[in-house]
Amino acid sequence: MIAAMTRTDTPPAWDERTQLTTFLAYVRATARAKCEGLSDEDARKAHLPGSPLMTLSGLINHLRWVEYFWFRVVFLGEEDQGPWTEEDPDREMRIAVDIPLSRLLTEYAEEAARHDELVAAHDLDTRAQKERQDGSAVDLRWILLHLIEETARHNGHLDILRELTDGSTGD
Repeated sequence: MIAAMTRTDTPPAWDERTQLTTFLAYVRATARAKCEGLSDEDARKAHLPGSPLMTLSGLINHLRWVEYFWFRVVFLGEEDQGPWTEEDPDREMRIAVDIPLSRLLTEYAEEAARHDELVAAHDLDTRAQKERQDGSAVDLRWILLHLIEETARHNGHLDILRELTDGSTGD
């Protein structure tokens, strides 16, 4: 069983912002919990022959860069400095196997803290600076909901990979 981290999906207040940020913090903490006690070697294992980039390290790095993209590139309109390229759109997952898991987790936590500050400084109705490919301009609320959904979906992948790695299961 994976050791339980102190995490909760129960917000300290029931306003919309607190509920959204509590759920995002919860799914982030769950992703980190899936990696507790893993060696770098185990975090780099690709158990699924049809998905060679699907590793615990790759998913943690992906989650870090997905947040960066939505908050910094789409919401703030900053220049995209992500690791991906047109030739290698999944590069963040590919390069993760060359980075120690502890560093990936630290960078994920540091990005999350920066994004939490960004969220605290803006109204949920604030529109993103950059439009999506379909021409729509999302607001901060939508970005938070999207990141909760994306992180929760990948937590399921992390569950499976962790169980395949060492048999560990848990929330």
